[in-house]
Amino acid sequence: MINHFCQTPLWEVGRRLTAVATGREPAELVICNARLINVCTGEIQPGMDVAVVQGRIALVGAIPPGCIGPDTRVIQAEGGLIAPGFLDGHIHIESSMLSVGEYARVVIPHGTVGVYTDPHEICNVFGVAGVRLMIEDSRRTPLKAMFTAPSCVPAVPGFEDAGASIGPEDIREMMAWDEVVGLGEMMNYPAVVAGAAQPHDEMAEALKADKVITGHWAARETGAELNAYIAAGARCCHESTQAEDALAKMRLGMYAQLREGSAWRDLHEVAKAITEHKVDARFANLVSDDVHPNTLISQGHLDHLLRRAVKEGINPLTAIQMVTINCATCFRMDHELGSITPGKCADIVFLEDLKDFHVTRTIIDGVVVAENGELLCDIPEMTYPKWATNSLHVGETITAETFRILAPAESGKTVSARIIEIIPAQVGNVEQITRLPVRAGSVLPDPDQDVLKCFVFERHKATGSHGMGFVKGFGIRRGALAQTVAHDAHNLIVVGANDDDMALAANTLLQCGGGLCAVLDGTLLGLVPLPVAGLMSDSPAEEVAVRVEALEQSWKMLGCTCESPFMTMASLSLACIPELRLTNKGLVDCRCFEMRDLFVTGSC
Repeated sequence: MINHFCQTPLWEVGRRLTAVATGREPAELVICNARLINVCTGEIQPGMDVAVVQGRIALVGAIPPGCIGPDTRVIQAEGGLIAPGFLDGHIHIESSMLSVGEYARVVIPHGTVGVYTDPHEICNVFGVAGVRLMIEDSRRTPLKAMFTAPSCVPAVPGFEDAGASIGPEDIREMMAWDEVVGLGEMMNYPAVVAGAAQPHDEMAEALKADKVITGHWAARETGAELNAYIAAGARCCHESTQAEDALAKMRLGMYAQLREGSAWRDLHEVAKAITEHKVDARFANLVSDDVHPNTLISQGHLDHLLRRAVKEGINPLTAIQMVTINCATCFRMDHELGSITPGKCADIVFLEDLKDFHVTRTIIDGVVVAENGELLCDIPEMTYPKWATNSLHVGETITAETFRILAPAESGKTVSARIIEIIPAQVGNVEQITRLPVRAGSVLPDPDQDVLKCFVFERHKATGSHGMGFVKGFGIRRGALAQTVAHDAHNLIVVGANDDDMALAANTLLQCGGGLCAVLDGTLLGLVPLPVAGLMSDSPAEEVAVRVEALEQSWKMLGCTCESPFMTMASLSLACIPELRLTNKGLVDCRCFEMRDLFVTGSC
């Protein structure tokens, strides 16, 4: 695969690299006396020098005479640690609620030099135009933003309404773009296994373009069906939640992307695939998937994942391999990225130690872009087109009456209903059958059982459709919450115990162009406006983080006991992951991909 993310292609600079390596010409940058974390061999080499010219590494070892000239910048490492720049193999930048520019400004000082980002969130709202917008935004930053073309828009056709639809012809178009390195996570794995035409046609376009297919295997089955999915071309998967899942994938040559984000804390379990089974970790990556701005600012990015990995018992050098050479190899770009070796892009981080992984300096393409937690380069402002900030089109007037759920005919004082029960800190959920109270012909939420109402409104094409259900596990007894971040179709989702508060929460977001909010007894407690596609802010990261933190406190005021409730709520409509989800079309059983009635007749 040709790499378009270095300052200069190797074929243009090869002769000069040889001249610098042999001392015939001076380097532009020389790092002296470093302890090199060699991810190729899994060792630390002391007393190493690195020479750089035109954004690429010319030499690693002892620099020859003539390598340092009058204009060469020399950095004395003084025995400090250097490692390849960190790479995130699976991320949705939109889930940070930040623009690409702000996201880059936050993560680069933490040692992140590149991300493999799947913009299927904004693609579900705006289609191919949304992907182009993200790419345009990325061009103002030094971050290597490597895009995968969204594959499942909508995620589960027929079970939800998104703002756009992507087909093989769209994939073919995006595969021709330099910024696109592969196919985004193929979430419709049942259709792939069944041999359906559309997913296979989309995967074929990536294969014909010689680009990587990223996977999404959320099932626990690891036999013939997983084999079939991998055989079709899926190269990696971030959906492992148990060590056995990750191990099975690695054994079949699929990269297991061990996830640790703001909500999905899978690393504690999936790390055991390496620490307990003692297998070679070359087919393992560390990825963040979905991370909120306050997490990035307070805890970091991949440096945080490295700390977590070591805490779980993974060797520090192995952990660094998982965010460098393993990731680059997964995307077949290790000939350019992921190691400090001759010819590679000069993407280098300076570390204080292998416990806290504190990053003191980040170099991208031979340029020092961050030091001591601060970005050193300016990122120009981004002006978004009007269509990007006008994405909410709900085809109905939402009032308190909208949230009334009528009981089935001839119901008594209670009725049996299907409940979505969340699993703390995991993306999966469980279907439960629960008796709920009926009053004046309406089915009520039951805070004593931790059961709330949940509604999803189509917000892209003003169809006026909405689905209704119940959810358990948030711990909320009063008030309401709403957000336009609702994976993957990103319709308007509202959860609450009070119809009036639910109406106020929904209309608050319709008025501000989207975002997240919390309401209690007719009062708006917290609001995070996300005017860009209803997904991202155009404000500085620190301002967004403060708003997100304030909203988290609002959730607690409502009694919420759930960890990272925003992302948990956002996944309630994620109709590609078991067991039960709610879309604008109703309840979807994601084990067999069939619609389900809200109420269960007969004995429960």
